[in-house]
Amino acid sequence: MTWRGSTTTQDRIFACLPYLLPLLDGLGYGRYLFEQFPPLGLILIPLAPLLQIYRGIPFFGLIVFFALFLLVVRNNDISHFIRFNTMQAILLDIVLILCGLILSILGKSLGGFIMETLSNMIFLGILGSFIYSVVQSAMGRYAEIPTISDAVYMQVR
Repeated sequence: MTWRGSTTTQDRIFACLPYLLPLLDGLGYGRYLFEQFPPLGLILIPLAPLLQIYRGIPFFGLIVFFALFLLVVRNNDISHFIRFNTMQAILLDIVLILCGLILSILGKSLGGFIMETLSNMIFLGILGSFIYSVVQSAMGRYAEIPTISDAVYMQVR
């Protein structure tokens, strides 16, 4: 990514926040890991208030999804850095939605071990993407995730 100017601390914080959307949606895929390794559940403690809101209000995730897209990504008054990271978080969430659809279709024919393995892979992939993207955004860099970042560049100008 070519350098588009300096980022402020406020820009960096706002660029990190949208990545909570795919993280919260991806936590469901980690249920097998949380059962097998209970200490891993410690990462849920800081997210507990957000999870209550996210799961307590019907269609909250969908509302946040469209609000981020319409109010942030399509708003040219917001810095490119924030819009890029918001769109990337949205695309990560879309990947999760597609994975959920595929797993629900294949879930009947796949064995339990294969479902657990696929769920664990999806969870670890989203967790890794979340950590990488948040660290890069906090440092003021564009997080380059193969294929997804290319799609983001096409959407955000």
